[in-house]
Amino acid sequence: MHAVGPGPDREPGKPESLKQWVVSLRAVQFEVAARAAVAIALPLTVLVLTGQLDWAAYAAFGGMTALFGRNEPYRVRLRTVTVAGTLMLAIITFALILALVEAPLIVLTAGLVVVIVAGIVVASMAGLFPATPIFFVFGYAVIAQLPTPGDEFWPRLTVAVASAAFAWLLTMSGWLLRRVAGRREPDLYKNLVHGALTRPAAIRDRRVWVSIAQNVVGALAAGSLAIAAGIGHPYWAVVSVIAVLPPPGAKHSVSRAFHRMIGTTLGVGLTALVLLPGSPVAVLILVIALGQFGAEILIGRHYGAALLFVTPLALTVVHLTSPVPVPALLVDRVLETVLGSVIALAIVLLVRARAQLKKRH
Repeated sequence: MHAVGPGPDREPGKPESLKQWVVSLRAVQFEVAARAAVAIALPLTVLVLTGQLDWAAYAAFGGMTALFGRNEPYRVRLRTVTVAGTLMLAIITFALILALVEAPLIVLTAGLVVVIVAGIVVASMAGLFPATPIFFVFGYAVIAQLPTPGDEFWPRLTVAVASAAFAWLLTMSGWLLRRVAGRREPDLYKNLVHGALTRPAAIRDRRVWVSIAQNVVGALAAGSLAIAAGIGHPYWAVVSVIAVLPPPGAKHSVSRAFHRMIGTTLGVGLTALVLLPGSPVAVLILVIALGQFGAEILIGRHYGAALLFVTPLALTVVHLTSPVPVPALLVDRVLETVLGSVIALAIVLLVRARAQLKKRH
């Protein structure tokens, strides 16, 4: 997460108090979380009103364009959000084509590798945050396996493009708001930091390709084991690996894997309270919006706590797009998350052991 620097009442090096965090939320995270929630909720509402809720995935993943840019200055944000949105739409288009031709598993697997490589390379070169390919992989994995009639290719793609465009406009709209209201309420409009530095040379960075190798190996291993075990929704295992492994050059964390397993399990319990009673669509859209909001608020503070919101968000989107028996969906999510997290944890431990071995020699 981009650093926002100490607040006006905080001395450098001192822990942030609850009061200071709340002030910070008003200034940065609240704005980010609010626009991310609106970017996904409004397109879904339009789909409900037009009777096309089975296209929810295209609106949701297009709307994830709003997850990028965060609290960057607008001249930097313009580039960041445009790059992220363009890549997301390219991956959605790619996944739609594979779904349209009913690509075999080997082709879908090769496509997954392409998406991982593209996601990590572009994120590293453009300075995207999040710096991992998690949203690109998630979007590809869900959309590529959705049955797609030939006459619905363009309408579905149009939904994704419209949703991404709306998210882009929403993310950039703060420029006008800050110019109009920033002078009257400076405390609500601050902490735009200089981030997202471009690194064209990242494509030649060994750390980038090591990270790609780790993600590809982990994703293929998790997906293969999930399929061999006959667990439904094998892409959950793939996504779990990508979510646990760090971006290029970042420290490998054992705790992140455990946070994901515990946070997801608790998040599944919360999702059960919503999906099992057969809640109306309006409630499900509200859950998705709140999930997006809460995830953005907490993702930089505590990964496990953020998953209490991420899990209901992800499961509800999948449920809206391709409804399956809810108990099976929830069980699959837990099993796949544990499988993917264990594989990622094994990679993390191997990397750390290799680093320790190098230090000794």
